Amino acid sequence: MKIKAYLKFAGTLIFPKAEKKSSARASLFGAITCIGLSIVPLIVVISIANGMINGMTERMIGLSTGHIQAYVAAAIDETSSSEKFKEYAKSYTEKYKDILSAYPEISITGLASGKTIRTGAQIRAVSTEVFKTNKSFTNLFEIVDGDLNEFVNAEENVKVAVIGKKLSETLELKPGDTFKIITTKTLNGIVAPKLTTFTVSAIVSSGYQELDALWVFIPIDTAFKNLSLTNANFTIMMNTNDAFSSEISRTQRILQNDNGRYANFYRWNQVHEAEYQNFASTKVMLIFIMILIVIVASVNVSSAIVMLVMERQKEIAILKSIGAKPSGITLSFLIAGGSCGVAGVLAGVPVGILLSIFSPSIINGLEWIINKCYQLVLMIQGQEINSGNVLKLLDPDYYIQNFTVDIDINNILIVSVLTILLSVFVSIIPALKAGKEKPLDIMRKS
Repeated sequence: MKIKAYLKFAGTLIFPKAEKKSSARASLFGAITCIGLSIVPLIVVISIANGMINGMTERMIGLSTGHIQAYVAAAIDETSSSEKFKEYAKSYTEKYKDILSAYPEISITGLASGKTIRTGAQIRAVSTEVFKTNKSFTNLFEIVDGDLNEFVNAEENVKVAVIGKKLSETLELKPGDTFKIITTKTLNGIVAPKLTTFTVSAIVSSGYQELDALWVFIPIDTAFKNLSLTNANFTIMMNTNDAFSSEISRTQRILQNDNGRYANFYRWNQVHEAEYQNFASTKVMLIFIMILIVIVASVNVSSAIVMLVMERQKEIAILKSIGAKPSGITLSFLIAGGSCGVAGVLAGVPVGILLSIFSPSIINGLEWIINKCYQLVLMIQGQEINSGNVLKLLDPDYYIQNFTVDIDINNILIVSVLTILLSVFVSIIPALKAGKEKPLDIMRKS
């Protein structure tokens, strides 16, 4: 028999001409349904995880370190004044064509003290124009309250600050309020606290509360004049064409070779290695769990093929009696198993993509339903309903507030191909058994 005949037989296994009831066929379509249903959450989870991880990574790169971060030695002439430090940062854009922008910064760990509460804070002394000229700052920071122009155009002796939304809530601050920054200074070998009062000019949000809870931005000129810089870190946030380009390692090496005497240079994924690895591990674990669901669903394909072999024993016997080879019969049932995987993929992938696209709206809808039910329960129990009773499926304290779904076509293709291959793999044993069936034995049984 020719290959065409085996393909035709495989087609009759999936779409038999007879209209009689078939438990094997029902099992086959049940397996397709299970595979489709298992692919849907896998695509949704991958898309949401990609969106969240990309959102967090984008904020860490654009708002924290830049593509390359230079750690500059403190005891050199270039860091002796704000003017010299700014000129030193600017020199990198003039000397290296790959460095598109460079922003000087002084980072100090201290305490921020509000009216009644104190909390740890990272004081970031930056150039006042960074909120206007840095694209990441303009795109990723949302002005919650106040006016950034007060910070950008701050007079030399006016101590103003821009703080994160979460920090403002913790310290109960609003624009126009004053608060104290507590750092340390060393006098005659004795470490003592140093208090500096600042006025809140604006409150901003990056959409990622882990960052908003820490950052206090002050003008770099103010830091040189009013803060003790003994324990400060002098850094320069540098940006290239692409943070994920392979060329960024070469640029880092050139910078280190040319300027290693006074500064050390690190790529963003070196500075944030722990967070980046954590994101990657979380994503891998989620995908692994979802793949287990697909594997369980594919077992149904094996069961369906077993039932199909039992139901088509007479046809197998007839085909073998007219010259069909065992390998040809095996191939027909493998095609049937693979077709289940293909059908499941064709059914599940579009649904998964659609649910991924509308997942933010779906999550918001589910939150609304859950909260209404929860409030109804509280009313029945006679308890008071307030803002603290609101439940969040994705709590912004741990995730970014507004995430964009990232549908990665390459990941979907990989999932689809693996699902089809898995369907073929689990069909091997029953397909081989079908190929080894002996016509005489089948005839005797019937």
